[in-house]
Amino acid sequence: MSCDKRVLEPLVLLGLTVVALVASGIGPHDRATWYLEVAPVVIGGALLMATYRRFRLTPLLYRLIFLHALVLILGGHYTYARVPAGFWVQDWFDLARNHYDRFAHFVQGFVPAVLAREILLRRTPLRPGGWLFFLVVCVCLAFSATYELGEWLAAVVAGSGADEFLGTQGDVWDTQWDMFMALLGALAAQLTLARVHDRELARGV
Repeated sequence: MSCDKRVLEPLVLLGLTVVALVASGIGPHDRATWYLEVAPVVIGGALLMATYRRFRLTPLLYRLIFLHALVLILGGHYTYARVPAGFWVQDWFDLARNHYDRFAHFVQGFVPAVLAREILLRRTPLRPGGWLFFLVVCVCLAFSATYELGEWLAAVVAGSGADEFLGTQGDVWDTQWDMFMALLGALAAQLTLARVHDRELARGV
């Protein structure tokens, strides 16, 4: 990949993210939930732009972050319990609930795993292997737990007004399921993408 393409691709992905963000903000199901769900996209995008020159990421990671942003944006527009794709899967497999939120939490483990892996490999003495694998999983579980604490805080502050944001759909084990799916995502990312990620890191950013 040429240097020009390495610079152009993140800009294209950023532009597409902004377009999706604006489109999702047109008539969302619940405006307060939309703000809460897309806030990580806005904050993350600002951080990526601020650190782009000092710490440019691999193309693989930029693409994964873009896909993660789309998952959050879509969930923000419909709320996670009402995303049409989740209803389609629910009908196809005769499921008891809309599982889009489960998918989103899988992604919440999958993409941050590659991000944590990249930072640890580039900024610490850690090399690919058992300790790196273990610590990346720990980081993802900590991130997931922090997100769940944020949902708990929203419930305490807003009461029933946070129901759309929480999206538990009556499942008393929703928090545990969310963290378990993030764990599966972190494991899956490392098992499937580690070699590809290592090759991109070896080529330099």
